Order: sequence, then structure tokens, then C-alpha cells
Amino acid sequence: MKQNSTVKEQSLNPQPNVRSAAQSEGGEGLDERVLTALHAAGEKKALEPVVLDLREIASFTDYFVIVSGANERQVQAISDEVYETLKKLGHTSARVEGYKTAEWILLDYGDFVVHVFEQKARKFYDLERLWRESKRVELPAEFSADSASSLRRES
Repeated sequence: MKQNSTVKEQSLNPQPNVRSAAQSEGGEGLDERVLTALHAAGEKKALEPVVLDLREIASFTDYFVIVSGANERQVQAISDEVYETLKKLGHTSARVEGYKTAEWILLDYGDFVVHVFEQKARKFYDLERLWRESKRVELPAEFSADSASSLRRES
């Protein structure tokens, strides 16, 4: 691929080394960038993280990362944190949509897409139901609902 090709071209035509070794071998491991996005979202107290594996049913992306925020400001803060964290590591989003309204922000990284929803919008659009044929990826314990609600337990 050309040295000066666009981010979109790079995300639509990933080089073989873009995928993690676990993916190449067909393992259940997630790409480091997906885990980084989950960690970044967690830093801003994202709620109900879910990763859907779309590799067997979709050709446009491999994974959906879905998280929620309690309000518009938190939704924007989560998406900002994901965007900035991945950018610092050299991974820029090909497209960001919905930032101004902050009801549903989409960050497209080519082989994975991060969806940051306001809670009511997440229930309304219900991507988990819409993509129910996908496999739900079991996340490490650090992303479980119990660890995400640690603030509630402390109060």
C-alpha cells in the first residue's frame, strides 16, 4: 500500500500485520486495539460494555464494541477518550459520526466499530438484538458489570 494512502483506504484494506496473532490463528483473543478501546471507555465509566464478533456474518467489519453513557456529556467524554487513546497509539478513526447530538456516536476503525450510546438510545436501537446472529465475545472480568459499578457500591 502506498505510504501516503488515506486512513479510510488503510482501514478498508488492512495489511496482514494489522490483525493480532490470536485472530490470525483463529483464536478467541481480541485485537489489542479493541481491548484498548474498552479500557479507554472504562476510564470514563462506560456502562454495559459488549463486543460482538461479526466476522462470520458481515464483510464490512470484524467487531462491534458497544458501550453506554448515562448522559450526552458522558457519551462525548467516552468517545473522546477512545479516540484520543487510540490516536496516541497511531490508530486514527476513519470516520466519527453523531458527536454533536451525542445520542449515538460511532467511531469507525475499519475492522472494528465503536458505538457509544446514551442509555435510552441504546435500548431503542438495540444493536445486540439487531445483530443477534453474531457471537457475543466473553470479556475479561475487569469489564464485567460488577467492576463497572464499583462507584455505586462505594457510595
